[in-house]
Amino acid sequence: MAIATPPRVERSPGETTVDDDDEVQAILHALQDDDCRAVMDATGETSLSASELADACDLPLSTTYRKLDTLTEVGLLAERTRLCPDGKHASEYVRMVDEILVDADAGFELTVTRRTPPEHGARLGDDAEC
Repeated sequence: MAIATPPRVERSPGETTVDDDDEVQAILHALQDDDCRAVMDATGETSLSASELADACDLPLSTTYRKLDTLTEVGLLAERTRLCPDGKHASEYVRMVDEILVDADAGFELTVTRRTPPEHGARLGDDAEC
């Protein structure tokens, strides 16, 4: 049974349509992976380092790095540098999307709502791993 919905007319400034078949497939492939979805969920509120993500998602560090590579390649995560007071800097990962809508009527066109990432250092504090 199909449910008819009116086309979405209003688009937010961060909303883009992905209609390139290869890009659509790459995003859908990443989202079908349980571990990638766990990483996306863990980065929903704050940016995390690879080791923090491995702990939060209960994944081996090597698997975590593979998932981070996949998610950054398709633009769902961004890597940035965490500046630490001791001068040792680490990579951290921040989720770059709030919402992904799939329109099957348009040939599996994706509409991605991108988020403005939090400021660098927004997470720095006693709990930040440096």
